[in-house]
Amino acid sequence: MAALGALVKKVWSVRRFLVLLCAPLALLPVLLSLPAKEGRCLYVILLMALYWCTEALPLAVTALLPIVLFPFLGILPSNKVCPQYFLDTNFLFLSGLIMASAIEEWNLHRRIALRVLMLVGVQPARLILGMMLTTSFLSMWLSNTASTAMMLPIANAILKSLFGEKDTSKDLNRENEENQASLQQNKLYTVPTEMQFLASTEDKDLTEEKELASDALSDLKKEEEYKTNIWKGFLISIPYAASIGGTATLTGTAPNLILLGQLKSYFPECDVVNFGSWFMFAFPLMLIFLLMGWLWISILYGGINLSWRTKKSNIRVDAEARAREVIKEDYQKLGPTKFAEQAIFFFFCMFAIMLFSRDPKFIPGWASLFAPGFITDAVTGITIVIILFFFPSQKPSFRWWFDLKAPNTETQPLLTWRKAQETVPWNIILLLGGGFAMAKGCEESGLSVWIGGRLHPLEGVPPPVAVILITIVIALFTEFASNTATIIIFLPVLAELAIRLKVNPLYLMIPGTIGCSYAFMLPVSTPPNSIAFSSGHLMVKDMARTGLLMNLMGVLLLSLAMNTWAKSIFQLGTFPAWANIHAENATLLTTAVENVTLSALNKI
Repeated sequence: MAALGALVKKVWSVRRFLVLLCAPLALLPVLLSLPAKEGRCLYVILLMALYWCTEALPLAVTALLPIVLFPFLGILPSNKVCPQYFLDTNFLFLSGLIMASAIEEWNLHRRIALRVLMLVGVQPARLILGMMLTTSFLSMWLSNTASTAMMLPIANAILKSLFGEKDTSKDLNRENEENQASLQQNKLYTVPTEMQFLASTEDKDLTEEKELASDALSDLKKEEEYKTNIWKGFLISIPYAASIGGTATLTGTAPNLILLGQLKSYFPECDVVNFGSWFMFAFPLMLIFLLMGWLWISILYGGINLSWRTKKSNIRVDAEARAREVIKEDYQKLGPTKFAEQAIFFFFCMFAIMLFSRDPKFIPGWASLFAPGFITDAVTGITIVIILFFFPSQKPSFRWWFDLKAPNTETQPLLTWRKAQETVPWNIILLLGGGFAMAKGCEESGLSVWIGGRLHPLEGVPPPVAVILITIVIALFTEFASNTATIIIFLPVLAELAIRLKVNPLYLMIPGTIGCSYAFMLPVSTPPNSIAFSSGHLMVKDMARTGLLMNLMGVLLLSLAMNTWAKSIFQLGTFPAWANIHAENATLLTTAVENVTLSALNKI
């Protein structure tokens, strides 16, 4: 096995090396077949997309390529490329990551999770619901990967208390032997001494005993199958809930922030998307999808029994009692709520409330007290985060100031910079910046206009049908590629397609963005899926059959949301003025490109 692993690593290293060398050469025809600037920009984008999909370079390193290639190829000067890596959108995301680091530092997430599980109950369907609600709530503010990594240990502890250790490698014969041993140990079927005596003398009684033993063994096999299904249902529900929950807030997942950044790049006058308006649209969608997903997982894996007459076995009753005790014991181990936890929870609520109320659109927000355009969501997030670095983690005592003999000990803040350095995934910031740089390059080079000019066949598609098709295509594409890379590639195309269709660009860009998070079918689709799959209790076919219907439900629910309450929130029923200005500029640029091409042909 070790030799096989070494061989696989060598093959993968050679493959990466070949992709790194051959990809730039294979894409050279792109430079020759398109107008100069547009061709060079498309060359860079295709090269980055190929590196992202194959992971020939780390994702964050690939995101740095525009800093080198755009200036060298004459697409964009360096003083316009580099600022894209530190837009205010990046700092909004950074504030969410640092807040998540503080929550993890003081185990607030664990207290919230255990408390929710104590409230929902210990029946499998209720526990799955409790895990999904908690994971989705955490994923609204933390990264999807961090939420999954935080919740899986809690799920494993509950599963072990319900069913004991789960061994996935045992074969059928060993399973039958253990079933028989468990049958005797748990005294599910015992034969009285008189019956044993009669059975030794009468063949009829012997046959009856065998039938009873066979029935008991069959029941035990059903119990084992039920146990396996519940285990799978638990593990598969956590990454799915993380992906769904991340769509509810702008800071919940990277594609949401990429949408915000590219809107500011393409449509600077667009001000309808902010934390509050996004939450009003995405939170109801998240709740509906979460409920539908819970019903599907619970029915598929036995958490909800559709037969009302089925009586709960004694084994299940005992297991649920043990699970209740484990949850209660783990919660008691946390001890009384610390001052630091209370402070983190307070600032966490302030973080959410201030972001939501800054500019909710339907009423004047607190940002209206300041000069227009000066206060953004990034200002709000970073303000709260800075407080975490000096606010004390222990309750301050005013007596210390008047007691001259009190020791001069340094008070630990809620979060230290060392902890933030270790836990914040800084590579995501570079990945966001690379996406914004690509968007800027597409706009400045005219590539987005060129792509829009090739979308004539789609102009006759009704917009509601276009929304469904776009969501399906992107959801399938993101099953095999990074969510962030997918939305970076598709958003410029969707913006130009919306202008061609004369619909609000948000009508196509929002479904494309959320569709990137609806990747449920494969372990490689998202990091949360990979984390759950690595536990060893799930197979690819489990995720495929569960995720297929999840993808379909997500597409239909998203289409429903875009054609109902999203229309009033984002004014999707009209072609806005901020998009019209961009369309006029694009038309002028297209005319200029056509004139240059014609003049070049006349000279020839």
